[in-house]
Amino acid sequence: MVEDDHARTPEETLRLIEQQRTATVKRLHGDPLLLYTPWGVAWALGFTALFLHYGLDGVPYAPISSAQALTVLFAGMSLAGAIAVFGMVKMGAQVRGETSAKGMMYGYAWSAGIVSMTVIAIRISPQLPPGESGLLWGGGFMMLVALLYMAGGAIWTYWPMFFVGVWTAVVNGVGVMLGAGWHALLTAVLTGGGYIAAGIVLRRRM
Repeated sequence: MVEDDHARTPEETLRLIEQQRTATVKRLHGDPLLLYTPWGVAWALGFTALFLHYGLDGVPYAPISSAQALTVLFAGMSLAGAIAVFGMVKMGAQVRGETSAKGMMYGYAWSAGIVSMTVIAIRISPQLPPGESGLLWGGGFMMLVALLYMAGGAIWTYWPMFFVGVWTAVVNGVGVMLGAGWHALLTAVLTGGGYIAAGIVLRRRM
C-alpha cells in the first residue's frame, strides 16, 4: 500500500469531506456566479437607466427615453439569461434522472413565463400612462423572477435561492407601491446589488 493511502489526519478528512460537499452543491445548484450575478448586473444597469428616465418626482434626471432605458434593460436581461441557461445546461450535464428532469422543466418554466409576461405587457401597456406602463413591464417581470426563484428553491430544497426570490418580491412590491421612479431605484440598488452580492457570497461559501 502506498504511504498516501494510510489513514488521513482529522484535518485532511474534514478537508476532503468539505471538497466533496462543495462539488455536490455545485452539481445540484449550479455556479452562483452564473445564476445570480449576471442578473444583478443587468438589473443594476437597466433599472438605473429607467430611474434616470423617470426621476423620483416625475422629472427625468438624464435625457434617456423610455425606449432607450428598456433597450438597456432587456439587452442586459437577454445576455444574463443566456449566461444562466449556460449555467443550467452545465449543471444538468453533471446530473441524471429526476434531478435532470426537474432542471429541464424549470428552464421551460422560465421561457414560458417570460413569453407570457411579454405578451401581456405588449397587449396592456399601450392603454396605460407612461409611468404605469413602465411599472407593468418592470414590476411584472420582477414578480415573475421572484416567483420562479422561490419555486426553484422549493424544487431543490435550496434556501438561499428561495430567500433571494422572497427578497425580490418584497423589493418589487414596495417599489410598485411607491411609483415608477422609486421602483426603478430600489430594483437597481437592492435587487440588482443583492443578486450581485448573493452570487459572490454564495460562490465564496462554496
